[in-house]
Amino acid sequence: MSNQSLNRIDRNILRVLQEDGRISYTELARRVGLSTTPCIERVKRLERAGILRGFTAVLDPEALGAGLVVFVQIRLSRTAQDIFAQFKEAAAQLPEVQECYLVSGNFDYLIKARVADMNAYRVFLGESLLSLPGVQESTSYVVMETVKETLQVALR
Repeated sequence: MSNQSLNRIDRNILRVLQEDGRISYTELARRVGLSTTPCIERVKRLERAGILRGFTAVLDPEALGAGLVVFVQIRLSRTAQDIFAQFKEAAAQLPEVQECYLVSGNFDYLIKARVADMNAYRVFLGESLLSLPGVQESTSYVVMETVKETLQVALR
């Protein structure tokens, strides 16, 4: 199933589910203009196709002691051929790392991490990030204010 094979109803289903993943099938069907059974079949088809990858709870990081967001640029030393694979595997294991991207430009990876405060970040940086395989250099950017944060994908 490709982006081109999604019709208006499929896109509406995805739009509604992005806003409220806990909506009942009956209410979802009503909102998109279907009866319940065909709506369920479409959701299952979107799941099988891998377009709808799952449902998750959105937590309040402040309430859970993870209110500080830090973006970290990482440059790897290129002494070993498999250093990128080693780094990726190790970075994926760190619970504080929410996102990790291989990027083009002056550094190799961009990491988004959440920790309690600056002290916790100092410990995380020194004991975890900088000890990952191949890390040569890092630059940190502490987020002072979150303007927008979403997992939603724009559907046209």
